[in-house]
Amino acid sequence: MPMLSPCTLVCTLDDKTGLCFGCGRTRDEIAGWTAYSDGERASIMTTLAARMESLERKPRRETKRQRLARERQG
Repeated sequence: MPMLSPCTLVCTLDDKTGLCFGCGRTRDEIAGWTAYSDGERASIMTTLAARMESLERKPRRETKRQRLARERQG
């Protein structure tokens, strides 16, 4: 089973909050993601939606995942 990851391939950190504009994780969480247990990753995942809402600026570019989904649709 693949490792659960919220990564959207944006990987740009907000200077004000320190959160990634693509996934909502901190630099330390991104760096340590593969070392976390499934429970630790799941715990972080539950906080990400609220974190993303706290970001003032949304990413301006289309993510690779979004582009691939759009291309598959037609």
